[in-house]
Amino acid sequence: MSWNVKGLGKSEKRGRIRKLICDRRVDLLLLQETKKASISESEVRTLWGRSNMEFMAVDSKGTTWGLLCIWDPSLFQLKDCCCNRRFVLLSGTLLNSFDCVILNVYTPNDVSGRGILWDTLLKLKSDFPNLWKYTRCNAQEGEKWCGIDRVLLNPEWLQRFNFKLWGLPRTCSDHCLLLLMEDERDWGPRPFRFINA
Repeated sequence: MSWNVKGLGKSEKRGRIRKLICDRRVDLLLLQETKKASISESEVRTLWGRSNMEFMAVDSKGTTWGLLCIWDPSLFQLKDCCCNRRFVLLSGTLLNSFDCVILNVYTPNDVSGRGILWDTLLKLKSDFPNLWKYTRCNAQEGEKWCGIDRVLLNPEWLQRFNFKLWGLPRTCSDHCLLLLMEDERDWGPRPFRFINA
């Protein structure tokens, strides 16, 4: 699950997030714009709602930014990591057999800042060569926000997993929550279709 939460300060919002994590059985959570100057392990455990967890956070700068990644270590085993104010990169093994990189990114809206960030990530690609998956939030200055939240995957992710991406309704943020789930349903054979034109 990936979401620009626009702050974790209110207990009501944290309660909603915890309920979503529980209801949707989330195993990996990537949050952008936590607006938390620091976040303690006890706060993360309260948010996650389960005892089995690991996390990595990037503190906010004043009342902006802040990233938080929480995961179930039985699902994702962390081997290496790298972060700065704009991203958290987690390199490890998913489901004990799939070596990958998960990247939580909060991009600047100015062109030069975005270029610097993508150059940094491109250089890191050679240091972390496993298959990448990243989530991105694009922020604009001022009150208006651009809804360019994304989940991007290498094609090998889609060959290995039967993913479905859901954009859930806005609740306590002006961004849609993005939920990437493995769809285990058997839809049967694909129907034959044609356009008679």
